[in-house]
Amino acid sequence: MGEHGTWFDYLNRFEWWRHFDAWAQSKLQRGFLLGMFETGFTLTHVLVTLVVLGFVTWGAIAFFRGTQTQDKGLVPPRKMTLRNAFEYMAEVVYGMVEGAMGEKHAAKFFPLIGALWFFILTSNLIGLIPGFIAPTDTLKTNVGIALMVFLLTHYYGVKEHGLAYFKHFLGPSIWLAPLMLPIELVSHIARPLSLSVRLMGNMMADHKVVFSFFALIPLIVPLPFMLLGLLVCLIQALVFCTLTMVYISMAIEHEHDEH
Repeated sequence: MGEHGTWFDYLNRFEWWRHFDAWAQSKLQRGFLLGMFETGFTLTHVLVTLVVLGFVTWGAIAFFRGTQTQDKGLVPPRKMTLRNAFEYMAEVVYGMVEGAMGEKHAAKFFPLIGALWFFILTSNLIGLIPGFIAPTDTLKTNVGIALMVFLLTHYYGVKEHGLAYFKHFLGPSIWLAPLMLPIELVSHIARPLSLSVRLMGNMMADHKVVFSFFALIPLIVPLPFMLLGLLVCLIQALVFCTLTMVYISMAIEHEHDEH
């Protein structure tokens, strides 16, 4: 199994899968800029993403069931379970959201930040398992979640301030509007691009380093780099979620009303 090989490659042994994969690639290629450019699209990242979503959903269901017990989830299980892991992680993420956005907005935005945290962290970590790739080492995944954050940021801004939200694009004075408007537009458009490329670049580089040492000497030597890989996976999920909270906080703050 090569650097880009995964367990899903064994699906190519089935004729129906080869036909389905070819059909999906042709449909996307035909619709991507009228077929003028190659997309490099494969279903592998889609399948790994489904695995990640299945695991996160499983953990969320275990967490929910734990709250439906007689003690309302106050008494943790005696042994370490998936429910414990998700409860602890959710508590940590809630504290992070509360510290960054304040107690008033923590409960409102925790579902969004928590979902991003669990999805991105799990996607990063699964790439360290031999035979899997990280869905976050490609722009196909990252652009999707970054655009979602971009759209939600402005949705919450308009919801909080109405159409007056767009006044901050013009700057503090009408005389500065011709200068401030292009600057603000470029800075906002650059946000999803920076979120996507930063996450992809770090995860791709990290997993390539781990695989390189694993391919040379598969025993003991890759362990320090895998531990560093765990740290990179954690930091990149933290950076993405922190920037999301910053963008939303800037959109809903009431300084816009003074302009």
